Amino acid sequence: MQETMIRAVRTAPKWKAGSARLDTWLHTVALNLCRDTLRRRKEIAMPELPERADPASGAEASLIDAERSEQVAVAIQGLPDRQREAIILVHYQELSSNEAATILEVSIEALESLLSRGRRHLKQQFSKQEHDDV
Repeated sequence: MQETMIRAVRTAPKWKAGSARLDTWLHTVALNLCRDTLRRRKEIAMPELPERADPASGAEASLIDAERSEQVAVAIQGLPDRQREAIILVHYQELSSNEAATILEVSIEALESLLSRGRRHLKQQFSKQEHDDV
């Protein structure tokens, strides 16, 4: 958050009142910062996490939910950058199509295309996974 605000202050002269809402512009600043961070990040392969017993009731359901969440996260990470960004903005950040399109600097039609291709890719990935598990 601090880095986003620092970058926002530095780039504030570029923001034009009336061209985008302030919160949409701040989302763009944060998204660009995330992109920059991801470009610099080196991935470190980690060994599998050890299994641990969960004494709480419903532990099995919690583990299944956690595993599914991890599978979804991995699948989303496997999407092309623009499709991943569109899905995250619309489905996880719960932004409107207009806001997400503005942040991604695309038309609403282009955003819908990115979302459609991303969803199709995820559906194919999970269909293939279910087929492989059988």
